[in-house]
Amino acid sequence: MGTVKAQSQHPALPTLGKNDTIKTYVTLLDNEMVPWIVVPEVVIRAARIFKTEADRRAFNLLRYNVVKVIPYAHEAGDIYRKLQRDLAMTGDKDKQKQLISDCNDKIKALFKKDIENLTISQGDILIKLVNRETDITTYNLVKDLKGWGTAMIYQSIARIVGHNLKETYDRDEQHDIEAILQEAGYDSYRN
Repeated sequence: MGTVKAQSQHPALPTLGKNDTIKTYVTLLDNEMVPWIVVPEVVIRAARIFKTEADRRAFNLLRYNVVKVIPYAHEAGDIYRKLQRDLAMTGDKDKQKQLISDCNDKIKALFKKDIENLTISQGDILIKLVNRETDITTYNLVKDLKGWGTAMIYQSIARIVGHNLKETYDRDEQHDIEAILQEAGYDSYRN
């Protein structure tokens, strides 16, 4: 009969010199000590190839417009979620009306000048991103906060300039916008 050892032999620890100051965790792998090294996540994306120069210019313009309106959509989502929390904690109708009025004033103060200077295509992208951020259409947001009549007036004005406040964001349909958002590192509340 042969001899059997139940314990594995650990390798000898390396001798440390005077300049060995980096401490790290190690794992025993095939009787060899292997250090743990934390590496940040690396995202690899394929290079985008365009059929024509016009397609490349159109995509770059879309990227510019999306990056320009991302902060507005994100801030609108934050304000909306805070307002919903405050409204849920308040049962008094007068207090709720005051909260909505304060929210409207805050939004006007923050964005009035910037939003008025957006182009039509930037406004269309903003409508989609607000829906992506809040999971509610811009029309329903206006209807909830300002009332049915105001929402109808805003929808009529939006339709005149080519927008639709009832438009929703579909990740598959707006794959270019979604790719730009992912590339920019944008992460919405409901992702």
